[in-house]
Amino acid sequence: MAKSKAKAGTKTQDAIALLKADHRQVEEWFEQFEKARDDDRKKTLATKICDALKVHTTIEEEIFYPAFLEATDDKDLHHEAEIEHDGAKQLIAQIDASGPDDDYYDSKVKVLSEMIKHHVKEEEQPGGMFAEARKSDMDLDALGEQMAQRKAELEDSASEMPPPGGRRAGAQERAASGRHR
Repeated sequence: MAKSKAKAGTKTQDAIALLKADHRQVEEWFEQFEKARDDDRKKTLATKICDALKVHTTIEEEIFYPAFLEATDDKDLHHEAEIEHDGAKQLIAQIDASGPDDDYYDSKVKVLSEMIKHHVKEEEQPGGMFAEARKSDMDLDALGEQMAQRKAELEDSASEMPPPGGRRAGAQERAASGRHR
């Protein structure tokens, strides 16, 4: 497969650059969460983190991982990444379903941060998924365009997108909306 060029006048990131940009953004929000003392600020940051990770894992699982597996046939890296996503999704659902008034809230966000740091290191290290993808015949520019489009779709519908294993609404929203809509 030939590497596609970005269309004139448009600047698109290749798939790996897009994923790395997501990694840096979430890392920044985790750092801000660790420094936050106000419960509202913590809830806002945790929601941003969880929403971003839900979108990120979706575009990886729907687009990047299948293309990676097809191009490299590296089932070990692929399967490990999928399992790490599963663990993160479970914790994201718990964080989404709770709030700063939960005694374990900060700990859950901290453990999620550690899980994501490990996952990012695995993907970005020499010999990791991103390095293997660069060495393969994957069309990273075309994948980047496809992933950016899907990411925009998911972000547009984020308010409607339920977390894995639970509802999107926060505690106050749930109380105001009743049991069912």
